[in-house]
This record gives sequence, C-alpha cells and structure tokens, in this order.
Amino acid sequence: MTDRVVLAYSGGLDTSVAIGWIHDATGAEVVAMAVDVGQGGEDLDVVRQRALDCGAVEAYVADARDEFATEYCMPALQANSLYMDRYPNVSAISRPVIVKHLVKAARQFGATTVAHGCTGKGNDQVRFEVGITSLAPDMTCIAPVRDLALTRDKAIEYAEKHNLPIATTKKNPFSIDQNVWGRAVETGFLEDIWNEPTKDVYNYTDDPAFPPVADEVIISFEAGIPVSIDGVAVTPLQAIQEMNRRAGAQGIGRVDIVEDRLVGIKSREVYEAPGAMALIAAHQELENVTIEREQARFKRTVDQRWTELVYDGQWFSPLKRSLDTFIADTQKYVTGDIRMVLHGGRATVTGRRSDSSLYDFNLATYDSGDTFDQSSARGFIDIYGLSAKQAAARDEKFGQGPTL
Repeated sequence: MTDRVVLAYSGGLDTSVAIGWIHDATGAEVVAMAVDVGQGGEDLDVVRQRALDCGAVEAYVADARDEFATEYCMPALQANSLYMDRYPNVSAISRPVIVKHLVKAARQFGATTVAHGCTGKGNDQVRFEVGITSLAPDMTCIAPVRDLALTRDKAIEYAEKHNLPIATTKKNPFSIDQNVWGRAVETGFLEDIWNEPTKDVYNYTDDPAFPPVADEVIISFEAGIPVSIDGVAVTPLQAIQEMNRRAGAQGIGRVDIVEDRLVGIKSREVYEAPGAMALIAAHQELENVTIEREQARFKRTVDQRWTELVYDGQWFSPLKRSLDTFIADTQKYVTGDIRMVLHGGRATVTGRRSDSSLYDFNLATYDSGDTFDQSSARGFIDIYGLSAKQAAARDEKFGQGPTL
C-alpha cells in the first residue's frame, strides 16, 4: 500500500502547491483535510474540490465552527487574551483544533505522517508540531515550505506551471489566515513597516473614518460567556458572528502591529478582529465589576501568561491546563449585562449591571447616604504606611534619604 500523508489544507497557495510537492518529494499519496473554523468567504466545497484538482487522493472538510467558538474562543475571551496587549491570538487559538482534527484524520486514513504549510520563520510550525507531539507522539510531521524548500516564489511558479486553481499570484502576494475570531494578513508590501495598509488589506471591517450611525448594544454574560445580545439568546458562535457584523460595520478591531514571534523575529502583521475586540472589552469591564481586587490583580498576570503560552503553541501544556482551572474559577460571578456604543472604530462601555456586582453605591457615593466610615481611614493609613515610615527614618539616619 502506498504511504499516505494527511495535509492540513487551507485552500491557499502554500498548501495547494504542497500537495504535488509532497508527492514529488516523497512518493506518498496526499489526503487533504480542511477544518471549517468559520473562516467564511470561499465555499468549503470549492476548497475541497480544489484540493482534489491539485492532486489529493482524498479531501474532506471538518465542520468545527461551534467547537472552535465554544472550546477555543470562549477560553480566550475569559482570559482576555491579547498578545502584547493588542492582538487577540486569532491564528494561535485555531491551531489546536486543526491539530486535533488532523490527528483524527490521520488515524482514520491509516497515515503515520501529517503535514502543514508553515514556514520555518513563523509561529505556526511550532503550534502545529508541538500540538501533534502532544496528541500523537508516534506520528511524523513534515513541513514542505520549511523542509522541502518550497519558497513563496517557487510556489507561485509551481502553481502557474501546473495551472493550479490558486487565486494568489505575484500581483496579490498577501498571506491571509482567517477564522470567526479574526483575520490575519502579512507579507507583500506590508513587510516594509513604513508602508501604510491599503484599503484592499481589510475585509472584516469597514473604514472607521466613515462610520454609520452609532450602534448601541447590550451583551449579557453568564460565567464569563456571552449568552444574549440585545435580549436575544445566542450561542458562542452566534455571539461572535453578530459582533463581527456590528463591530465590523463600525471599523472596530483593526490592529497593525510589529510583534515578537516565538522564533525571535519581529514581524509586521495586520489583523481584523471586530467581534473579538468588542467582546473582550465588554468582558473586561464586567470583570471589573464582579471580581475581587486581589483576585483581579493576579488574574491579569495569569491572563498574560495564558496568552503567551497559547501564542507560543503550548495549548496542550500542563501549565496552560492549570491556568485554565484558575481562570474558570474566577468566572463564577462574571454574570451580568454590559451596554456598549459601537462607533467610528471604538467600542465604548456606557453601562454595567450585575446581581453579583461588588460595586456598592452607598460605599462609593460622596453624597448623603454614604455608609463608608471615613474615620477609619486615618488608622488604616498609619498602619499601611508604617513600614515605609520606618525605612525612611533609617535612610535619614544614615544620610541616604531622598534629595529635596
């Protein structure tokens, strides 16, 4: 029986060319597997047929939209996942679900080798291969772009020579990855970090400089998960899709960033994540209302570490699982409503309410009815500042005090 390789297939240039490239280099048959994570745009039946037209012996599409939204996007939302405080891990959170289905397909088709279309410069090679190692340590993984010298110019040349049905050409050199959580665009003229993105870079968002009338929305959460929008019940997938539509119409969620890749390279990326950015902003504000101060302070550290682990391809790691447990515990009271105004590229919170709120009007008010005992403050300050007072006295004794 001819050896088989199961390829994680996106329908783009690199993975389409990789089908023939793998066969030519190894003699193995290639099974193409695409995972629907809500990338939209092209009909996935068309993507499947393209894989067959490019030489795959079998091709299929796994519908993972609800799974992705519920099991991957929602944990990212609960962790307020923003790499370098700006990027909502659009690609990073999709890789583990693709890996899961890739391994499942390899078992189904009797393959011991899997493949992906990542380069040797990017993060995704790590995310795929560490994920595969975690789920199937017995499997071998190859990367045609990295291991078989499939450079981008060679891929374009190969596609043109073999008349492969690929939209990407030398005139349209962008590398695009997208799913329901967002869209990532790189390469081409964007590699010159002085170049401003042109209008054709964007697809999920309209120009924020020319917004429609302001859009007010109420997002309701239960335990950190959005469950309704403007009173209409939604699944996690529906919540993301609805906020993509409404926030995207206002140009919300555009991110142009030079980020630190895991392999040590700085890379310029342009992202669009209207739904993710709006939902994270709403979730963070509800946490401000419902999570106790010290827990909230520590959670910000955990959120950052969780985000770095996921960005670095450690979705299945023991530490990430432990952090999942902490984050899940913090969400038990993150229930309530957030009112936001979406307009001109900004999602602005204008109202909050929750039955589990820690905000006490009578403690916070400066008007009559104030229940805060201000006489307690003096003793608190004396005790709170005691160690600093003692240290200052010692410094003064030895002439080390601050210069005035």
